[in-house]
Order: sequence, then C-alpha cells, then structure tokens
Amino acid sequence: MFDLTNAIYTDAEKAREHLESIHWPNGPICPHCGNSDQQTITKLAGKSTRPGVYKCNACRDPFTVTVGTVFERSKIALNKWVLATHLMAASKKGMSAHQLHRMLGVTYKTAWFMAHRIREAMKENVKSSGPLGGEGKTVEADETYIGKRETPAKLSRGRIATPTKSGKAGGAQKRVIIGLVERGGKVRTFHINHATKDSVREVLVRNVTRETNLITDESRLYTETGREYASHKTTKHSRKEYVRYEDGFAIHSNTIEGVFSVFKRGMIGVYQHCGEAHLHRYLAEFDFRYNRRAALKISDAERAEDLLRNARDKRLTYRRTNESAHA
Repeated sequence: MFDLTNAIYTDAEKAREHLESIHWPNGPICPHCGNSDQQTITKLAGKSTRPGVYKCNACRDPFTVTVGTVFERSKIALNKWVLATHLMAASKKGMSAHQLHRMLGVTYKTAWFMAHRIREAMKENVKSSGPLGGEGKTVEADETYIGKRETPAKLSRGRIATPTKSGKAGGAQKRVIIGLVERGGKVRTFHINHATKDSVREVLVRNVTRETNLITDESRLYTETGREYASHKTTKHSRKEYVRYEDGFAIHSNTIEGVFSVFKRGMIGVYQHCGEAHLHRYLAEFDFRYNRRAALKISDAERAEDLLRNARDKRLTYRRTNESAHA
C-alpha cells in the first residue's frame, strides 16, 4: 500500500539509497566504463563532497547513481523524483503536470518537464523485448483517432489527405494511433502520420511475428497484410457484430478497444491537451502501465520500482523536449 510518509518520499538521502538498491543490488557500477569491481570503487566523503558520490579507480571519474538516468543533472530533490515516479506509475489514467506541481511543491514548468522525463523512462525498448505474438498466440490490431491534427496528413507519394463531408477523411483531421495487443500479454501503440495499408503493414510486420493469429475489424487496411499471418479473423462492426465464436474461440477486438478507452479517458479527463509532437510520450506512458497492470499480479510499488529501474540509459534534456514541441 502507498505510504506518503515513507522516508523515500520525504528525505533525499533515503531516496538516493532506495535508487541505489534498485540499480546497484550488488554494489556500485561505474556508468562511465562499466566497472563493477568493488575493490576499485571508492565512496568519497568530506564536507565539500555531495552525498552518494563514488570514484572509479579504473577510469578515475566520479559518479552517483543518477548519472546515466533521466534524473541526471537535476536540481530537484531526489525524493520528489521518486514520489513523482510513484504517482505516475500508480495512476491508471495518468497524473497531470498541474497535479504534480501542487503535490510536489514545484513550479508547473518544472512539473511538466519532470513528467516528460518520467515518460522517457517508461518508453519500451522494442528491440530488446522482441515482437508480440507467436505460434498459438493471438494479437488484436486496430486504429483510433484522437485530437485535432497539428500537421498535414501526408499520404504516399507526398499527397495531402483531403477531408470528406464527415470531416474524418480516415484521420485527415485527427491524429492517428495504431494499437497492437497480445491477449493476456503486452500492448504497443504508435502515432503514425496517416493510416494507409503500407503504414499499417509496416507497424504490424515490425512488431508481430508471422506465426500469430491476427484479429481485426473489417477495415481494408488489414486485408492484404492479414494473409501474411497464421490466420486473420475479422468482426463486422458495420453489421453490429462485435464478437463471435469459432470452435469455442472468441473472435473480437474488444481488448485493444479497452486499451484505447483507458487512453482516451486519461487524455480527455486528466491531460485535456497534448501537443502532437509529444503524443508518442503519452502513448509510452499508458503502454507502460498496461504492460504492468494489476491483472498480471503487479502491484503499484513493483510498477514504480520497475519505472525507476528503466530510468537508466535514458536522457531527456529540456532543450530536446522543447525542440520536439516546436518541430
């Protein structure tokens, strides 16, 4: 259970020790050269030395546990970082920068940047985690549209999408998100410029193995690519068909639609506004929490620790964040 009075949320030194126990369970590791020989790593002490500073005698560089993480070079107390991390990891529909600003006692600008750094830590390393699905497994795929597009929707060969009378134009007026979810497993969502057969296929073949059973709605975006998979089943939403059974197997895309539902509730009810340049960060945030959901027997505390662990080897400067916002 979350205890707001825990010392790791109120004392910077205790927060540092907590971070060290997560990143260095067997003792300090030099982030500069990778040295883990405890005989050649010295903890520095003295009135002029900050707490938690070590020196690697192999490369002769000083370091702390925050070097090489999203917390590096931050002037914000580490206990506030640990608290913000827990709040964002435990809040199913997200935690706004305004709420962080009020709870942490920092400025809104600081809270906004902290939230983006934490989202950077939430980002999954797709290369190391491997593709979704596999033999005998099922992946649901679907697309959804959210918010007003801030950049023109470019189709193949450089053409610009034109809206229909309904104003949708297949996402020409809205931002396009493709979602993939393995039943009983993980989800991956992507912001793409425009939903075409080619763009959808690229997302699928890069993230779902061919031995997988693919399930979608009747959208023609998946018709051709579906033939590349072990099987491709569809439901006809236009005929009010949302689930059917074949030999006891449920054919539906309700799982991915449930993922989209939580995402939209969070974006509309909590965040309210998101610049298109930052949309991929918010998707990473919701993916992170879903992939460590309570249904998988993962507690809020375990999810928060996993997030602190994932903070290593990821950096996000304020300049980079601002550049992407104005790109």
